[in-house]
Amino acid sequence: MDDKQILKGMTALANIDADVAKAFELLGPPAARVRPTGFGAFLSIIIGQQVSTEAANAIRGRVESTLPELSAQGVLAVEDQTLRDAGMSFRKIEYAKGLAEAQLAGRFDAEGLVNLSDAEAIESITSLRGFGRWSAEIYLMFSLHRQDIFPADDLAILIALGRLKGLEQKPTPKQARDLVAHWAPWRSVGSLFLWHYYRGAPT
Repeated sequence: MDDKQILKGMTALANIDADVAKAFELLGPPAARVRPTGFGAFLSIIIGQQVSTEAANAIRGRVESTLPELSAQGVLAVEDQTLRDAGMSFRKIEYAKGLAEAQLAGRFDAEGLVNLSDAEAIESITSLRGFGRWSAEIYLMFSLHRQDIFPADDLAILIALGRLKGLEQKPTPKQARDLVAHWAPWRSVGSLFLWHYYRGAPT
């Protein structure tokens, strides 16, 4: 999603949701976020799980420097201890090798996800060990630029939506999906805005 598409989506959301309209007037549109596609993007997702952005970037740099190439073959060519020394936990190494094996065996096609529907792509990604629905939805939003994704398991999104709607506490993921059902087909832009609102809204 580029800035033009985000502005178009925010305008549409503001026209159908008064709470969004007020917050949009206060904070303006969120910034665009774009991530790479393919095998390397999924390796990055594994590396980034449960660590800060800064730590993930540092580990990713060390890991990639150990690989003969950034590919499934490259990951399988490196010893587990080498990846551990670069900063990956053994659990993440297990996930990375499983990803590589699935890619090479044809059970998973990172590049082919672009040809699948949202539901099909999410099902394919979540079939991999170490990848839940949130990881799949983030990939669809930022790498495949899908327009109508709402990662309802994201804590910041739930907190922001609760604040936006004046709720006493954050909604459950199911409640959150119900609250933003009318945002379709702009729920990816709405999600971006909720992260923006989480960082910038008055408490």
